[in-house]
Amino acid sequence: MQLNFCVLMASPRLKGNTVELLKPFLAELENNKADVTYIPLSEKNILHCKGCYVCKNVSDKYGCIQQDDVLEIVEKIIACDCIILATPIYSWYCTAPMKALLDRHYGLNKFYGSAKGSLWEGKKVAIIATHGYDAEYGAGPFETGIKRLCEHSNLEYRGMYSVRDEDDIASFQTEDAMNGARIFARKLLLMD
Repeated sequence: MQLNFCVLMASPRLKGNTVELLKPFLAELENNKADVTYIPLSEKNILHCKGCYVCKNVSDKYGCIQQDDVLEIVEKIIACDCIILATPIYSWYCTAPMKALLDRHYGLNKFYGSAKGSLWEGKKVAIIATHGYDAEYGAGPFETGIKRLCEHSNLEYRGMYSVRDEDDIASFQTEDAMNGARIFARKLLLMD
């Protein structure tokens, strides 16, 4: 079975550390015939959630009233098997475009209005993060938030691969960093 991955790349730097760490990860997926959709969020128009709850009353589709690029992104999320949240960690959480997109998950979960169900229930979710500090201190708060989102949304959390920035882009080009990314990709390819 060919797996479909949706990689949401949240770095504002399209040639920065997070992209560098993604290179061996993506190559491993593609070498194993996975279908990969790569979305650089900094190139998308992602408005913040208005908290209007209109989407909660729209059955069988996303239902957000805002006219931005989120509907296109959501269609890719719904079509995939595994969502990869790739982000540098700024102030102990993901970057602003990813946070805005994550806040818009309300239209995927129909828990608080007249519509029922979930448009993404059962999807796998994994994190690839770059950060300062050690992993637990630097990326731990983001991982905790995503674990809670997964639990709330009936998603399957598949883990995090992260590398600390100790020498700018060179930190993500070490053999250890690149092998870790490949191993993480192989782990995700074994999804049942």
